[in-house]
Amino acid sequence: MSNRITVLPAAGRAVPDPEAGDLLPLEGREVLDSAWWRRRLADGDITLKTAKAKAQGAK
Repeated sequence: MSNRITVLPAAGRAVPDPEAGDLLPLEGREVLDSAWWRRRLADGDITLKTAKAKAQGAK
């Protein structure tokens, strides 16, 4: 089974999703954890949506 992550575009960024062939939606999308997305993360183009972030938002 391949690892999947949920990514969201950073504020003010339009990030192409090569798998879907469109731009990453503002609400984010579950994608294959790959070098492409790790590079976007390192460049500050995206953020990761984590279970911890969901829990903090539920306060």
